[in-house]
Amino acid sequence: MKIKAKLNVGVGLLFLMIFLLAALGGWYINVLKKDTGNILTANYNTLLYAKNMLRALEELPQDPSALGRLSINLDKQRENVTEQGEQMTTNAIVSHYEALQKEPGNSTIISAIRMDLTQLMEQNMHAISLKSKVAEQTAEQAVIVISIAGTLCFVIAFTLLINLPSNIADPIRKLTESIRQIAGQNYRERVHFAGTSEFAELAQSFNTMAEKLEEYSESKLDKILKAKQRIEALIDNMHDPVIGVDENRQIIFVNEEMLKVTALDKKNLLDLPVDQVAQQNDLIRDIFKNTVTASSEREDKLPIKIFADGRESYFEKDVIPINVTPTGELQDQFIGQVVILKNITPFKELDLAKTNFIGTISHEFKTPIASIQMGVQLLENERVGLLNPEQRNLVGGVKEDLERLLNITGELLNMTQVESGSIQINLHPAEVEPMIEYAVKANRSAAEQKGIGFKIDVDPQVQTVFADNEKTAWVLTNFLSNAVRYSHEHSMVHIQVEAADQRVRFSVKDSGQGVEPKYLDRIFERYFRVPGAKKGGTGLGLSISKEFIEAQGGEIGVTSEYGAGSSFYFYLRKGD
Repeated sequence: MKIKAKLNVGVGLLFLMIFLLAALGGWYINVLKKDTGNILTANYNTLLYAKNMLRALEELPQDPSALGRLSINLDKQRENVTEQGEQMTTNAIVSHYEALQKEPGNSTIISAIRMDLTQLMEQNMHAISLKSKVAEQTAEQAVIVISIAGTLCFVIAFTLLINLPSNIADPIRKLTESIRQIAGQNYRERVHFAGTSEFAELAQSFNTMAEKLEEYSESKLDKILKAKQRIEALIDNMHDPVIGVDENRQIIFVNEEMLKVTALDKKNLLDLPVDQVAQQNDLIRDIFKNTVTASSEREDKLPIKIFADGRESYFEKDVIPINVTPTGELQDQFIGQVVILKNITPFKELDLAKTNFIGTISHEFKTPIASIQMGVQLLENERVGLLNPEQRNLVGGVKEDLERLLNITGELLNMTQVESGSIQINLHPAEVEPMIEYAVKANRSAAEQKGIGFKIDVDPQVQTVFADNEKTAWVLTNFLSNAVRYSHEHSMVHIQVEAADQRVRFSVKDSGQGVEPKYLDRIFERYFRVPGAKKGGTGLGLSISKEFIEAQGGEIGVTSEYGAGSSFYFYLRKGD
């Protein structure tokens, strides 16, 4: 039977049962209504009339008008004759009433009327008893019939409740489970439903689909295995160490280069949890520590030093998450990670050679620069000789070039310290005001040339910070130098120091053009200069400032509103 036919039969039976129970109940209620109505309209009224006539007979000796009330009730009774024998008794009462009208005080006639009324009441009482029994039998019959019908309806409804949902839901549940098996690549799953219902047709179509998928899967298995072997061969022949884990962090592949640097056998790595291997191998722990817990960007970019091939080698870690979108779904699913170690040893050696070269050249530049600076100072001394205006201008230009060259040399030396990792940080409680005074004094001459003033706002609660005062003063000097360079003439540079929880916030705000939002993320990169900015500087100052502050455990940043100026800031720990 089709699903639609089953539903029609089930719902139709329920509707028919409800209609049957309603019809039986209505019919029996109507019968009982008629039985009780006959008692009220026929017998009860007769008893009422008889009672009124008896009362009138009792009042007749004292009230002659009672005879009229007797006549009225007698006329009503003559119109309400409904029972067998009641007509004869009513006629006798009428005959005796006519005799009483002729002799109102005759006690014999009055007594005869009483007997007739008593007989009339007995006849109606007997009729009421018979009709009550009939109504009772009707009620009992109604209870029996409705109970049988209700029981039958309950049995049918209960049978439908048990069988109909299961006949529809069980095939759907079985088909859903089979679909899950197919989705899990179990193409041998089959569904069988008896009969000719829609489910049987659906099962036949499902089995046909499963057979075709099984055939297709078996025909493609050889190609999949060959593709897998190609990928494994490609990974094994890569010159960089490679290791891969699945979503449960179990190692699923590793190439020969990774086995060389870890000094492990493949059997000691494959199908084992990373955490278990990391407990016995420091290199595996270093490789995967940043993929297990969140780490800072600075730490994540640090190269890994490995002693391999008889020398120290440097590797840069590249973690590639693998996310796939399952067929028929929209949400990406994480299925593992691939970690590639890129050998950057040649680049590291070249970078170290470059750093040493820059450091050596910068250091060697200082001696001739100092000699030239001493010569310029001697030329400016009037005791050596007077200079004409043109000579003074030339000496002034040489002096400015010397100062620029000294600044560049100093920045290069600081950069070599940063790159070589030899920054010497001397952390101690340092007073705030001397550092600010040093930075302001170093930039006062340049500020006065542009008519720029300094507004210093130091929180009275902030006296000292836990920092290297030399490096911190250098950063403040660099901030002020940039602020003076990019501020408009006759403007104000605001220096502010304030408490921020357990830290101290230093900020330098200028009134220049500001930095466009797209350049804010690159402002602290080495050699970066905002396009279109004023000439001057090497693009190293802010990068070195960032290294100095972060080496002290601080934080550095910038906020800017393009067209209204910029505010460079950094945080350091309180000194007390």
